[in-house]
Amino acid sequence: MVTRIRCEVRDESPVTVVRLAGALDLHTMRAVHEVLDRCLAAQPDALVVDLEEIEVGEPLALSVFAAAARRAADWPAVPMVLAAPCAETAAWLNETTACRVVPVRRDCAEATALAGASAAPRLRVRLEPVAGACRRARELVTEACGKWNVPELAGPASLVLSELVGNVVRHAGTPMQVTLTLRRPYLRVAVMDGSPADARAASSRDPRAEGGRGLMLVRELTQRWGSTPVGAGKVVWAMLPAN
Repeated sequence: MVTRIRCEVRDESPVTVVRLAGALDLHTMRAVHEVLDRCLAAQPDALVVDLEEIEVGEPLALSVFAAAARRAADWPAVPMVLAAPCAETAAWLNETTACRVVPVRRDCAEATALAGASAAPRLRVRLEPVAGACRRARELVTEACGKWNVPELAGPASLVLSELVGNVVRHAGTPMQVTLTLRRPYLRVAVMDGSPADARAASSRDPRAEGGRGLMLVRELTQRWGSTPVGAGKVVWAMLPAN
């Protein structure tokens, strides 16, 4: 039997709401994952998933929400909240890891209020792959760290972001979106570009090569960093401790 699920996405800025309707099972969870992935890649302040109209065919499929939330925890640091599950779905959520990873609220209004209150300070700018991009990225870091009262992070975050932007200028050559997010205990920097080439490949080359030592510096200055496919390109993100 073919099962189907509908995913309606509503931009209720600054919160994105995904309303699911239909059967959630091991066949349809992939479609749900892809929709949540696209919504997170757009970097809303928060993501609410409305479960009021779903029928859970297989409780294991509820793990899709925990998986999406774990991915979002590193990048793009977007809080997720589940809303309006029926009593049976709520009971299953309590028995899975999803409920321990993703908050659950009784209705969409309550979930949206919680998600909005959980939103992190964020600063974003679009840059062209030109010589002045690294300088503009450093200016963005100084502006953000001053506004968020973490001036001690301006130095290391500037070095990290300058390297990530420089890699796009040198290798990808596409317009990029630079984002800084303060969600304690980390300051996150991210650069999204239009090239699918994985930045990790560059880090495995000879460190004496162009960009090699810079990526070693990124590893040394950050708690964690990674490269995530997004659409036709990727986002390279890094997390700096901000206690």
